[in-house]
Amino acid sequence: MEGLAILAGVFVLYALAASRLDRLWITAPMVFVVAGVVLGPTGAGALPSLENSTTLLITELTLALLLFADASTVRLREVRQDAVLPGRLLAIGLPLTMLAGAIAARLLYTDVAWAEAALIAAILAPTDVALGLAVVTNRVVPARIRRALNVESGLNDGIVTPFVTLFLAVALATEEGAGEGSWGVEALTQIGLAIGTAVVIGALGGKLLARARARGWTTPLSDQLAVLGMAVLAYQGAVAIGGNGFVAAFVGGLLFGAATRRSLGEAVEFTDSIGLFMSFFVWTVFGAVFVGQVIEAGGPGRAIAYAVASLTLVRMLPVAVALIGSRLRPDARIFMGWFGPRGLASVVFTLVAAEELTAHGVAPDALVDVATWTILLSVMAHGLTAHPLSSALGRRLTGAGPIPEVEAAADVAVRRRSLSERPDEGA
Repeated sequence: MEGLAILAGVFVLYALAASRLDRLWITAPMVFVVAGVVLGPTGAGALPSLENSTTLLITELTLALLLFADASTVRLREVRQDAVLPGRLLAIGLPLTMLAGAIAARLLYTDVAWAEAALIAAILAPTDVALGLAVVTNRVVPARIRRALNVESGLNDGIVTPFVTLFLAVALATEEGAGEGSWGVEALTQIGLAIGTAVVIGALGGKLLARARARGWTTPLSDQLAVLGMAVLAYQGAVAIGGNGFVAAFVGGLLFGAATRRSLGEAVEFTDSIGLFMSFFVWTVFGAVFVGQVIEAGGPGRAIAYAVASLTLVRMLPVAVALIGSRLRPDARIFMGWFGPRGLASVVFTLVAAEELTAHGVAPDALVDVATWTILLSVMAHGLTAHPLSSALGRRLTGAGPIPEVEAAADVAVRRRSLSERPDEGA
């Protein structure tokens, strides 16, 4: 239990210095990844064993809570008022990013099948604005750019989840020599069961809660507990019947938000805050279980090469294609292409995929190495460059005159925000 006490102490120390660390461009993921490396088995060995089913369950629940909370705050009608940029990023940039990532993985790892290459690409496709929070909180960055990156980050991990499920099923079927079409049936079954669970929990549960509130049967505290319980139910209910819990959490959140007309903002924020706290543990696990091991191993050149390509060409070229005709300046397009941080969703998807592949006798070495180096470099590079590049872009665009703006009524909530900064505050 000493390890848990030490980890709790790290949490407290970070909380006491969060604002100061923000001013030094040091993000929460940086702190906890480093803490995991230092305290993990390749460091001081002070943490308890993190490679177990309990750790995996906590990491999966963390992503499920955040997916549900994020999706339930999405005001689809209001987002449509300025849907051009996020729509381009999600409908064009995201699929092209997965395609480019799969091609890059196959070129660098010729011994890896296309299914696993596509799985690697899907795992590393979703973005996480929390790794470069200043990009969406610094008001010198035009609101249209901030909003587009914010909406993209809030929705792309939920959109990517079915692809991760599909490519993982294909990879397992390929390795096991399963019959043709079996992987498709398996993946579609998981997604279908997840959507069914989401309808029951998100839509029906949301309507029941809305009616109970209207009749005065609930309290602010019970509203918070109800939202938290539905997020867990959506995930665990789908898993219990063989569905994909992440798809259920994301779709359930969308339906819950629609059923309650997004009138439970404070209650949803409670679930989001718990997910945020749990995400610090996930980053510690990432540092202890993955980062420490790949650093100790010396880091294969192919994995680092892929990581650099993933953070640059694999992301930036698809974004450039997606933004053709958007009337944005070239430097703004480069900026949006660069700020595609790989964060919590990629960590959780890596843990889940590695566990599944190992359980079926498939070595996940290439996947783990590539994902670990990509996420690690992203944590450091995007965290350190968010403030200076945001300020630089703001100065350049201000000097060049205003760019086209379309103000929406509300932004999608920033996920995994820091303890000291809100998305609507200036930097």
